[in-house]
Amino acid sequence: MPDPIYAIGDIHGQITMLEDVLARIDADGGSNARIVFLGDYVDRGPDSRGVLECLANGRSQGYKWILLKGNHDRMFQWFMEDPPKHDPYLFAGYHWFHKVIGGQQTMKSYGITVNKSLRQSTIRDHAAVAVPQSHLNLIRSLDLSFETDNFFFVHAGIRPKIPLCKQIDEDLLWIRSDFTRYTASHPKIIVHGHTAIKRARHYGNRINVDSGAGYGQSLSVIVLDDLDCYTLTRRGRLKLNPKTR
Repeated sequence: MPDPIYAIGDIHGQITMLEDVLARIDADGGSNARIVFLGDYVDRGPDSRGVLECLANGRSQGYKWILLKGNHDRMFQWFMEDPPKHDPYLFAGYHWFHKVIGGQQTMKSYGITVNKSLRQSTIRDHAAVAVPQSHLNLIRSLDLSFETDNFFFVHAGIRPKIPLCKQIDEDLLWIRSDFTRYTASHPKIIVHGHTAIKRARHYGNRINVDSGAGYGQSLSVIVLDDLDCYTLTRRGRLKLNPKTR
């Protein structure tokens, strides 16, 4: 039987929650556990810098961590280009520094204050000095998906009825209702984040692990042990059975 896989939902700058979840995993599966992080490490929460530092350190120490890219991570990556690049998939009138997106909090974690009197190019110049190269290398190297025989891990989801190998970046990073409303089977069970709910939930054809850390709720971690799924709490594993809507 293969070793279990742990999957962590959207972190959004919540370093204290991340440290708590990593401690649970260590207690359950040891320091060599295989962990899939489902993206959205930055924005909204208070310490995006601390989260990226934790992830960069884990990778450099050789942990079995699979780091996937979220749409917020790509927004950060694109902002750090010269000149900064805007994500065209955002709704009209929105940008990385919009109050509901969270880029201001990410910059604040690096000691940079964002205000309307500054051009984005000026903020980016300040960020180029403040953001460690290791953090930039990390977000640029993130994968869009990871799969096993039974599970397909991705940040947002997939376009239903399209083969997994033909999915496009925008859907893997941004899709929402066209994916979450689909109730038929996919080629594999999709493990994802991106759409915040109250707690991790198994829908049969997909498992949503985003429990709203970016909104001050909680950070969830699940355990996939063969085909069995559990939420990992401070008291240990709790079986997560498929539920109907």
